[in-house]
Amino acid sequence: MSGCFDDTYCPDMEMISERRNMIASVSAGALFSIGWWILIDAASTTHPPFEPAYHTPGAITSFAVFMVNAVSNAHIRGDTYSTGCIGQTGARVWLTISFLLLFGGLIAATWILFGAYVAPADPKPWPGVAIFLQNAFIFFSRRNSTNS
Repeated sequence: MSGCFDDTYCPDMEMISERRNMIASVSAGALFSIGWWILIDAASTTHPPFEPAYHTPGAITSFAVFMVNAVSNAHIRGDTYSTGCIGQTGARVWLTISFLLLFGGLIAATWILFGAYVAPADPKPWPGVAIFLQNAFIFFSRRNSTNS
């Protein structure tokens, strides 16, 4: 019984590692667009429409994803030949602020879900769930490129 996996073949994963950036970019774009699609669906099918201020966490989270993707890992590590316009410390501060905005948007979406739809025992909590799902999908779509 100890040699039951001796003849199994494990495929070479080098093809996936060569296309890692492409796979990460496509999956991040898909998650981002699915998040916005969910909110557009909820906004167009909900009667009466929900508060316009409930779009704010999604806008903040979307802006924060663009902030995360604006700096490369090489700037964070200090591996670049030039320091760029903000330098290594500035890139780290920029990334910290963008993550704070990401977490803030997700927390605000959770607050809207529970404060406006779950706590008052709304019989149709779909708009709150859609707002939370939108921000969760956008949060998980962030991708910091590995190229310098």
